[in-house]
Amino acid sequence: MINNITLGQYVPGNSVLHRLDPRTKIIWTAALMVAIFMVDSWNEYVMMGSFTLILLLISGVPVKQTLRGIKPLVFILLLTALLNIFFVEGTVIFRIGPVKATYEGLISAVKLFLRLVMLVTTASLMTLTTTPMSMTDGIEKLLKPFGRIGVPSHEIAMMMSIALRFIPTLLEEAQRIMKAQSSRGADFDTGNIFQRLKSFIPVLIPLFVSAFKRADELAEAMESRCYRGGEGRTRLKTINFTRLDLMASLFVIVFLMLMFGYRFIF
Repeated sequence: MINNITLGQYVPGNSVLHRLDPRTKIIWTAALMVAIFMVDSWNEYVMMGSFTLILLLISGVPVKQTLRGIKPLVFILLLTALLNIFFVEGTVIFRIGPVKATYEGLISAVKLFLRLVMLVTTASLMTLTTTPMSMTDGIEKLLKPFGRIGVPSHEIAMMMSIALRFIPTLLEEAQRIMKAQSSRGADFDTGNIFQRLKSFIPVLIPLFVSAFKRADELAEAMESRCYRGGEGRTRLKTINFTRLDLMASLFVIVFLMLMFGYRFIF
């Protein structure tokens, strides 16, 4: 499961998505995620799914690497799907004692699965095509207008960047600890869910110790380099809106207008 978490990872490339301004990707990723929650009809699901597939193909990121982020959510997805199938009222498909499966519940479960796939894919594409430093700069630029009311935009952006940067590092550390525990006889693959959760306790303690140690080392490294926050700082690379960002923004706007305008036309 640890190997399937793609959040915080970056895949180098020179695709259209890689070359977009991080602010463009952050804004339109948020807009698309809201749109995914708003889709309702099958036509809208087909349009949004096709658009997500197009983004995935032009990103140059391997499809397997993007979709494997869904695997850690399979248990939650199956549980929610079963609850929808057996507890949503409607036309009965079959009955097991007092429990009945309905056609409406099955449709709701399928829509939930498609929505989750599109959400994970859209969010993963943003992090897989954006470096942590670019993400930090983009978040800081977006939050900068709120500095007039006391919002520390640079500090917030720095914390989010550090969190994203260290997710893969902590996952690798957890995997290393699990391998070390397994070589000493620990078993993480057998037993019921409660036994498996209990077997992870010996992993959590050294993982927390390692996380605090890394945080302390990072703080010392930043202090030794005279880091004092965002006031007066310069950047090696600056981010700027380009014609490509304008074209991408117009493309997304037209798509969303067509998709939701479909409701009023038909």
